[in-house]
Amino acid sequence: MNTSDRENFLYPRSRYYGSVNPENLVFNANLQEFTQRINFICALETSGKLPPEEAYQQIKGLWKQLKRSKRELGIGQHPFQNGDDNDEGNRSSQDN
Repeated sequence: MNTSDRENFLYPRSRYYGSVNPENLVFNANLQEFTQRINFICALETSGKLPPEEAYQQIKGLWKQLKRSKRELGIGQHPFQNGDDNDEGNRSSQDN
């Protein structure tokens, strides 16, 4: 098994089907890495090679990293759709 095959086996990547922009692609890569690492931690804990508390702490740390990534990339935020800048919504409510 060559290095590329080994990498693909150990760290599989799925195709991204969402809205394509740099932030979404980076977050998707982060999310896939998160899930892969969670799978490894769960396997180690299930097999008795990692204590449950340590597994929990590692998962908690990974979750915090993923949340920070989401916040820094602005995923789920709509900067052009807040109450002050949404003139269309204000006009349509005033016209009725």
